Amino acid sequence: MKRLIAALAVGIVAAVAATNVVKADTLDDIKKKGTLIVGVKTDYPPWGMRDSSGNIVGMEPDMAADVAKRLGVKLELVSVVSSNRMQFLQQGKIDLMIATMSDTAERRKVVGIVEPLYYASGVAILANKKANIKSAADLKGKPVCALQGAFYNNDLQSKYTGQELVAFKGIPESEQALLDGRCVGFVYDDVVLVWKKAQEAKWADFDVVALNEWKPVPWGLAVKVEDLGGAWGKFMAETTKDWLKTGALLAMEKKWVGSNTKWLLDASEAAKK
Repeated sequence: MKRLIAALAVGIVAAVAATNVVKADTLDDIKKKGTLIVGVKTDYPPWGMRDSSGNIVGMEPDMAADVAKRLGVKLELVSVVSSNRMQFLQQGKIDLMIATMSDTAERRKVVGIVEPLYYASGVAILANKKANIKSAADLKGKPVCALQGAFYNNDLQSKYTGQELVAFKGIPESEQALLDGRCVGFVYDDVVLVWKKAQEAKWADFDVVALNEWKPVPWGLAVKVEDLGGAWGKFMAETTKDWLKTGALLAMEKKWVGSNTKWLLDASEAAKK
């Protein structure tokens, strides 16, 4: 019996030690393989999109490139969408996720959201002018397009649209449904809708209406839950702090968006204190 207890004790200690090694080695693993794999959006211009040659570009790919440079490794970008980005991280298909993800309590149970947070967006609707949409209350009984995985979908459906909410996997499908008249508007992050309205002539007959029923929600980049308190999570936390303190994020935003948002200006100033 004593030998059995001793063996079990040794086994438990070994298992705990092995777990700690796994947690501590993620950063080392990235360096050993010589490549950082980052999940980014390709349907969210200008934060993540494809250029005319098919290359993934945008503000968040620039952030990923800076992380790879700091590590001295190659960068591999993987296209993700709202409905699969967390699963890709959980499954180990990517090492890091920088994909316009809003920070919510539910998501923190699934992935390790790194602090400080790096961006923020509110909720708006790109609505047909003929629909006369002024607020979320005007959506009742009207077909509305949205994106699968958006944090506000449950609220939007239960309080306003009911069964009229149609969620698509990607932005192109949502936009086409709106242009085809299958919905009166497309509910999405305000920053990208404002950018689209300013950049794309096809939205001349549509307005971007802020849905103030939802407050702006900050975005967070993410690692696996088990990596958040380890070397990899700490490295990304320090990197994000440095981006804010040095104004690197402000420069990237200016490059891709054209101007700086109040949230990022305030966050950058706060990081200096």
